[in-house]
Amino acid sequence: MTPSDVLGPVLSQDAPPSRKRLGRSVTLVVGCVLAGLIALLALISFFWLPYAADDTSGGRLAGPGGGHLLGTDKLGRDLFTQVMTGSRIAVEAGLGSVLLAAAVGVTLGVLAAFAQGWLDDTLSAFLDILIAFPTLLLAMLIVAARSATLGSAILAIGLAQSAVVARLVRILVKRVLAQDYITAARTSGTSWPRTVLGHVLPNIWPTLVVNLALQFGLAVLAEAGLSYLGLGAPPPNASWGRMLQEAQATFTTAPAGALAPGILLVLLVIGVNLIADGVRDALDPATRRRRT
Repeated sequence: MTPSDVLGPVLSQDAPPSRKRLGRSVTLVVGCVLAGLIALLALISFFWLPYAADDTSGGRLAGPGGGHLLGTDKLGRDLFTQVMTGSRIAVEAGLGSVLLAAAVGVTLGVLAAFAQGWLDDTLSAFLDILIAFPTLLLAMLIVAARSATLGSAILAIGLAQSAVVARLVRILVKRVLAQDYITAARTSGTSWPRTVLGHVLPNIWPTLVVNLALQFGLAVLAEAGLSYLGLGAPPPNASWGRMLQEAQATFTTAPAGALAPGILLVLLVIGVNLIADGVRDALDPATRRRRT
């Protein structure tokens, strides 16, 4: 999603209530339910798991039942335990990447918004290059310098997404800086740091929050892709991407090994995107009026 997809007025009066407007709230509720259930599963995994991550006593490719809710994989490990661990890794990867992208992106975006002339053009070109730089290639470079860990994946994904966030923040901040109340604040002697903290950031955060929610879903997919290629969390950590990679050879005999992580991955991304859509409608009355 490009910055233009989420730009729009965020400060106006609420639209009159209507049946369709109330119907749109279902989007947010469904998104919260889907993402919330998986987040709850991830939270539980911190305190309890049915089996140890490296327990191979279940027998190879056992079907559901006999103490194994989803069966076992080709090494005899409990699939439900792996699914729970994978949910935790997915949430950690999404949150870690988004927090890193927000910290780096907002800082670079605000600085770029205040740049003028050739410096503005240079920073804009730099951000465009970062956006075009493949996340997978960046992950390979970071893994080569460090190791194949969840931290390396989060670092690669967060840095790749920070360019997208920075570009969006730059556009939003430039739009806010052109407003009359910013000129009035500067005329009254308000310093630039206080202007940014007191006037600029409060006016861009609604759009920024929506974009970060979308980046969360993209980060989860990116981590799954990196783990599928062996660049994510190493064994015995069972990320959903690694589970899909390991289960592809036994899909016909034990489909649960691929279906369970695949379905949960899709549901998490859909849930987060529905939350972002619902929040955008709540914070952007103009969009809500067009849809009603």
